[in-house]
Amino acid sequence: MATAVETLDKLERRITLTVALAEINEEIEKRLKVRARTAKAPGFRPGKVPMKMVAAQYGAMVENEVLNDKVSRAFGEAAASSNLRVAGFPTIEPKADEKVDGALVFQATFEVYPDVKIGDLAAVEVEKTRADITDAEIDKTIDILRKQRVHYHTKGEAGAHGDGGPDRSAQDGDRVTLDFVGRIDGVEFAGGKADDFPFVLGEGQMLKEFEDATRGLKAGESRTFPLSFPADYHGKDVAGKTAEFTITVKGVEWAHLPEVDAEFAKSLGVADGDLNKMRDDIRANLEREVGNRVKARTKASVMDALIKVAELDVPKALLEQDAERLADMTRQDMRQRGMDVKDMPFPADLFTAQADRRVRLGLILSEMVKANALQATANQIKAHVDDFAKAYEDPQQVVKYYFSDRNRLAEVEALVLEENVVNFVLSKAKVTEKPVSFDELMGNQG
Repeated sequence: MATAVETLDKLERRITLTVALAEINEEIEKRLKVRARTAKAPGFRPGKVPMKMVAAQYGAMVENEVLNDKVSRAFGEAAASSNLRVAGFPTIEPKADEKVDGALVFQATFEVYPDVKIGDLAAVEVEKTRADITDAEIDKTIDILRKQRVHYHTKGEAGAHGDGGPDRSAQDGDRVTLDFVGRIDGVEFAGGKADDFPFVLGEGQMLKEFEDATRGLKAGESRTFPLSFPADYHGKDVAGKTAEFTITVKGVEWAHLPEVDAEFAKSLGVADGDLNKMRDDIRANLEREVGNRVKARTKASVMDALIKVAELDVPKALLEQDAERLADMTRQDMRQRGMDVKDMPFPADLFTAQADRRVRLGLILSEMVKANALQATANQIKAHVDDFAKAYEDPQQVVKYYFSDRNRLAEVEALVLEENVVNFVLSKAKVTEKPVSFDELMGNQG
């Protein structure tokens, strides 16, 4: 039995629950009899232990189980009969100041889901990102693919690809192997010495002074030069200090990039080596990647707009749960990176803002779907999986992977729901198209 629902705050509610002692005792007796069938005690065969001994051994544990079950069931029934959508878990405590003959009294304090009011979508301003794929982007991608397949030859040594030209000195793009030693006030320091150290000149792997000093040297030549470490250098012992380095070049190799020919196309998975087909495949892959990034930017703009136009209170229980979930995800990620996080503090407020946005958007999207019949259809889910599978060598295997697990399909359904909401908002809102360069979209800006 439960009392009427008390409103404590905007979302906080309270119910008083009464559970009959007779029901509790009857259930405890039933469960102890079940325990007695397999109970063991010295001097007794299994199942022959006296009930008094069974009660002494298991009584407290069984009583706790029964109380939890009975009170939880009473709360669930009370919430259902009052049509309450409970957010998070209730806090249930014995109500010591209230006595009822033949019953135990508990007080349940909890939050309910808020009413979500969506404002006028016609007044919402949204940016829809657009990016174009041209031949220039395909050529640039081919150059990147060539560089990924680069191999090096010693300058001056003739081979199938030539000898690298008459200039034997180290230039940008060359791979240089050298010995180096650094000293501060005449004393070598940790990490300031290496033998047979290779790096590609001009790619920023080393500090500018180091690369400048290496440029122009030939195999066998040495140079001594000053190098000033930046104040924010990762090596705290040398940050902000000036060292004297001596380098000795052991070898200089020039970079040979593969020709864009049939063999190159085959290395990219084009079985017959057709260059036109290779470009078509690259274009398709770029369009898929660009499409995903464009959608992500547009979706972010829509979500920002929805947060501004929606009115709702966020349940503290959901906020705390999501903040803890984000903290756990961060811990797991750091562990996977090899970091020791056992004694590392994770303040709750570190994740509060992110959790608030996630919970708020979840409630808004749920309301949008319900109010506008934007549920994901089976055809939409299948199309989404098929499109995702195109990026893999064996699309059918990927499709099978998703459809063999309900949890994986649920993840796809969530993405489709978001897409449905985004498209619905775009159909109502004031949409401004925002052209973005390929490099900006892909994060290739210098």
